[in-house]
Parts: sequence; C-alpha cells; structure tokens
Amino acid sequence: MRITLGVTGGVAAYKAAELVRRLQQENFSVQVVMTRGAREFITPLTFAALSGQKVITDLFSESSEGEANLESAIEHIAVAQRTDLLLVAPATADILAKLARGIADDFLTTLYLASTAPVVVAPAMNVNMWNHAATQENVELLRKRGVQVVNPDEGYLACGMVGSGRLAGQEAIIAAVREALQAKQDLQGETILVTAGPTCEDLDPVRYLTNRSSGKMGYAVAAAAQQRGAKVFLVSGPTSLETPKGVERIAVRSAQQMHEAVTRLFAASTTAILAAAVADYRPAEQSARKIKKSSASLSISLEPTIDILADVAKAKGDRLIVGFAAETDNVAANARTKLTSKNADLIVANDVAAEGAGFDHDTNIVTLFSCDGRDLALPKLTKAEVAERILDEIVRLRGVLHGKSTVRSSSV
Repeated sequence: MRITLGVTGGVAAYKAAELVRRLQQENFSVQVVMTRGAREFITPLTFAALSGQKVITDLFSESSEGEANLESAIEHIAVAQRTDLLLVAPATADILAKLARGIADDFLTTLYLASTAPVVVAPAMNVNMWNHAATQENVELLRKRGVQVVNPDEGYLACGMVGSGRLAGQEAIIAAVREALQAKQDLQGETILVTAGPTCEDLDPVRYLTNRSSGKMGYAVAAAAQQRGAKVFLVSGPTSLETPKGVERIAVRSAQQMHEAVTRLFAASTTAILAAAVADYRPAEQSARKIKKSSASLSISLEPTIDILADVAKAKGDRLIVGFAAETDNVAANARTKLTSKNADLIVANDVAAEGAGFDHDTNIVTLFSCDGRDLALPKLTKAEVAERILDEIVRLRGVLHGKSTVRSSSV
C-alpha cells in the first residue's frame, strides 16, 4: 500500500525521517510531501534517499525556460488518486488550521482536499499552542470529518517547556495507520499462495542455469496481500530480498522443488499467484563433478521442466489462479493465448524490453488480462502499486465468478 507522508515545519520534522523507515518496515511504499517550513528543518534529499521516491515540495514547478510546468499543476490530483492513506507527521498548528478550514495554498493542503483516502495527523507543537482553544477547535472539527488524530505525548519540549506537544511515538502512529486502513482488509479469510524469484537448474556442483528475476514483483504481491488480511505462503527461489512481515516463506532452488512446494500448499489456498520466473528447461544430466574446461566445444542437452501453472490449474476448483507473462513481442496475443491454454483466471503481462519494466527494476508496466474479457493496461507504477492493482483485480474477479462481495474497486 502507498502512503503519502506530509512533513510540516516544526522541530519534530527530523523524526519523520525515522518514521519513513518504520513505515517501510511495515511494507508500505512512502512518498513524502514537504511544506516550505519543513524544508527549514530537514532537506528533501534526506527523504528522497530514504524513500527512493521523488519528494514533492511545491504546488507548481518551473521548466528550464522558467515557465510553469503543466504536469506539476495537476500532480496533486495524480498523487491523490494513487495514495491509500495520507499521513501528516509532524502536523503543526498552522497545518491543522488550514486542513480544518479548507485552505489550499500549497501542495499538501491541496492534496488533502483532492484525496478521498483515509487521513491520519500527528500534531507536534508548543504546549500552549496545542492547548489553545483555536487549535482544539480545529482538531475537533477534523475528527468530526473522519480524520484520525494521534494525540501528542507529554514531556520536555524543544522550547524548554514541559507538557503536551511532543510528536507521538512511532508505534502509536503506526497503530493509527493500521487502524485507518482496516477498512481495506478485503482479503481476510483468504489464503494466498505466491511464487517469486528465479529457479536455478544445476549443471554441475559449480554451474547452473538461471534468469534475471529479482523476485521483487512476487515479494511485493505477498506483502500487499498480507497487509490486506490474507494468510500468505511465499514459495521463493534464490533472492536477496527480506521476507515480508507476517508472510510464511518457503525457500526452494529448482523448478522441481518449487513444483513440489506449490503442489503441497495449493490444496490449502484460495488463490495462487504464480509470479516466479521458473526455468523452462534444465540440464538433462547433472554432473557430480565440475566439468573441466577444454579446447573442445561443449554441448548441453536440455529437457523441459514441469509447467507449474498448467499443472495446478488442472485441479483448481473454485480457486483463482494468476499467471505472469514476461514477453518481448506480441504481448497481448501471447498473454491471451496463455490465459486460455493454462486455464488461468488472470494473466499479468509485460514487455520486459520496455524501459522501466521487467527484471531488476523497482517499477513495472503491465496489462492485466482477465478471463471475463477485461484488459486493464496500467501506466508505469512501482511494483508495490502494481501488486495492489493485481489484488484489486482478484477481488473483482472473485465477485464476478463466485458472487462474493468486493470491498475495493479496481482503479488505476
């Protein structure tokens, strides 16, 4: 899930850097929006380095010729549409007043009015400012509108006074974020099986055949499914990625091992999302010793590995099965063929030769081909965002195919 973190101008702004890391540990994708005041306390570069994403600082940006950039003029709408939650921490008395009164004079306040996502604010200020009738009235008004307010802690303040006004602790803020997102627990009761990463097919004790898959897409799907309430099994080929929190990871190496693990777990699953880049072929013979180099040519006989997607689909029953198609040409035609021939419900297809898509990237450009004839082409998104859209489509398909109600609607 994607969180937009608004950082405003107070001494506690430096704590927002630690909060970015903490949110990432919870498997949230974080984009930071800074007010002018916030930039007096901490630099945008700090947040860009921590989040790995563009930090937004102005409502309007200028082109190299000094003219207003049209794209920046509507960026707050784009950010509003793709965020799952707006978190403002620290929230100054000034920003609370603007949010409460509907003032939109910078990117953050304009974003607030444009967004329909849940909102959490964590105030931080001088004790007298916090206790002032105007601030308390603004806080009460925001609460009535559904904004979740994380009350500040008591203690020694930067101004030298003691009292309420310190930014709440990270755990309190994270708990409020989780609570605000509870309405999106649309996968509760589901058990989702995800495969990810490459497989390694050994030639000898030293060498093996593999591919460029990093596992990032499958791991993003596993993390997103867990956050939305599902029990998640992650069957993973060799990767350097950390196991998402709350996900049960089963480490495998070869296509045969992955097939065995998937077969064992499939019976207990309601949905299988097979994102792994499984080797299509393996050496027909594996040498027990290292094959020595010589001046002669070397020929390797290959045999096909088992088709995991097609095999599990034979016994899918009312389970949903999602496959992936990494293509270099005729993407739509190949994806539709795979959807039918493999008896899948959804194929996630992309052109791995396209810039910003495929292996080794943190972004992806995919089209979702559904068994009910719907084709949904997505723009370039982070893999975490793509994961959410895949899960949205699964929820929609389950409603269409099995008559179950859906909590979230599919959106771009």
